[in-house]
Amino acid sequence: MSKTRVVVVDDSALVRSILSEIINRQSDMTCVGAAADPFIAREMIRNLNPDVITLDVEMPRMDGIDFLSKLMRLRPMPVVMVSTLTERGADVTMRALELGAVDFVAKPKIGIADGLKILAEEITDKVRIASKAHVHRPPPSVTAAVAAASTAAASSAAGAGQAVPTKPSAPLGRVSTEKIIFIGASTGGTEATKEVLVNLPPDSPGVVITQHMPPGFTKSYATRLDGLCKIRVKEATDGERILPGHAYIAPGGLHLSVERSGANYVARVRDGEPVNRHKPSVEVLFESAARVVGPNAFGIMLTGMGADGAKSMKAMRDAGAFNICQNEATCVVFGMPREAINHGAADEVLPLNEIAGHLIDKLRAAHGATLHRV
Repeated sequence: MSKTRVVVVDDSALVRSILSEIINRQSDMTCVGAAADPFIAREMIRNLNPDVITLDVEMPRMDGIDFLSKLMRLRPMPVVMVSTLTERGADVTMRALELGAVDFVAKPKIGIADGLKILAEEITDKVRIASKAHVHRPPPSVTAAVAAASTAAASSAAGAGQAVPTKPSAPLGRVSTEKIIFIGASTGGTEATKEVLVNLPPDSPGVVITQHMPPGFTKSYATRLDGLCKIRVKEATDGERILPGHAYIAPGGLHLSVERSGANYVARVRDGEPVNRHKPSVEVLFESAARVVGPNAFGIMLTGMGADGAKSMKAMRDAGAFNICQNEATCVVFGMPREAINHGAADEVLPLNEIAGHLIDKLRAAHGATLHRV
């Protein structure tokens, strides 16, 4: 079997050396080149034709975001970002994912040599996943908007594989307070979740989201989405009420679930052991949906590697929830939706750009049924 060919791009000679060593220790991958800046990287990519590149953000002559923007426009390929765990690093990483980077690794601010060695398994896992990912050229509007750091409205404009945000229409009514939407996602999920959320109306039912993401990045992600969506988006906090027109994202490194408190649903944010190797885990969130919300739940499984959430999504369906899985053609990685489908958890399998509209139709039908009963 041929090895995955990787080019490492980082201005630090130490980081280049460590990443190259980590990659070369794997039996299924090889580092074919290491570049100190994007100009050298450009020539290496042209001459070596790698399968995956790892890319630093802050580099001389051209930063990683500008290089990524040009690369994804001219020669789309799998990219794993290597980002410093800082507030600015988190924001830049979100922009890199918008541009089409498959995933990212948060390298430590201090003790970088030992830190990267500790992260060796995570780094190589993400390179493996990236090598199998479906990478698409981002729409020109997104490329321009991200590169220029322009307004949120411009960066959410529709393009290939993306739907135009839903036009204002009649309110959903009381059904918004009765239902909750549950979303699980991993690799490629930051953009997929955005595609669903930007198309939800302001009076959408409350949305709770588990996106596999490390500590320090979910707050920036939530803030970014809040500026794009008609609903409010925030990082979840323990004990807060799940309200219509709001979305709550599991904080990195903590599990999110939903519990009942009197007549209300509330968020539970807890530490604990990883589930299916993940914290936050989709399994934890969807299990609470099946146990607590039952037929008032809508489940959505988006792109991601692995099987996290598949069993509990089936439990959701058994409890009366309506579930949608993203289809293979629009997934960056089809693993999580495929596993959910194989478990019999899906009522519908849809392209990403049809999920929000189909969900709204189901909610309107529920609203109509409620009015008819009244």
